[in-house]
Amino acid sequence: MNLSTIIGLVMGILAVVGGQVLEGGHIGSILQITAAVIVFGGTLGATILSFEWQDLKKGLKTTFMIFRNPEGEFQTMIDLIVELAGRARKDGILALQNLQADIKDPFLKRGLGYAIDGLEPAMIRHIMEQDLETAENDLMIGAKVYEAAGGYAPTIGILGAVLGLIHVMEMLEDPSKIGGGIAVAFVATVYGVGGANLIFLPISNKIKRRAKILTAKRNMILQGIIGIQEGRNPRVVGEYLKMFMEEELRALKTAGHKL
Repeated sequence: MNLSTIIGLVMGILAVVGGQVLEGGHIGSILQITAAVIVFGGTLGATILSFEWQDLKKGLKTTFMIFRNPEGEFQTMIDLIVELAGRARKDGILALQNLQADIKDPFLKRGLGYAIDGLEPAMIRHIMEQDLETAENDLMIGAKVYEAAGGYAPTIGILGAVLGLIHVMEMLEDPSKIGGGIAVAFVATVYGVGGANLIFLPISNKIKRRAKILTAKRNMILQGIIGIQEGRNPRVVGEYLKMFMEEELRALKTAGHKL
């Protein structure tokens, strides 16, 4: 479980709720079912209208990856590739057929299959780079779904506030209800702005970062597959992949893509 995702979500929501309490307000004042229906229902509708069903499915699928912890995935993959390289160097690359079924990573499994089938390194590189690009594009589409939701939510929050104020105007004959009615009306704005900046846009940014990390990992796998097929020494393969991993992760951090 990724701690930064959990801590970020919890801290953001608690900060808003805690600030409300510290100001002397009641939590119940910002818990308005009507405002929630308008803002989140309207945001969902606008987002669905903006994308195709397959894009929305990609967005939902990518949501779960932000809760997984990427630390250690690179080293685990390097250890597995080194083990495969050692077996291939000792018993021949065809001996890896017995191990292929136990490999869980689909990208590595496909690449290993290409190597076992005897494809040329250039062809393997071309095919796997196309797969890598497709996977990254799918993740970026998922990020765009949440980015779009983050763009719609504040505007729909304002729409909810306007609808609430219209209702308040209908109560002008009873001034005692105007104050409470205005407060309720602006809860929709809180939901819209809060939902965009505490949930939708941060999730979008995290998916984009994970897309870069996944691309770096799969580039490393690609180099490992080429090393296995060329019969390189397993130790040399492992050292090269470590340098490749460090270079990729350093580039991500330089670009602001933190793990």
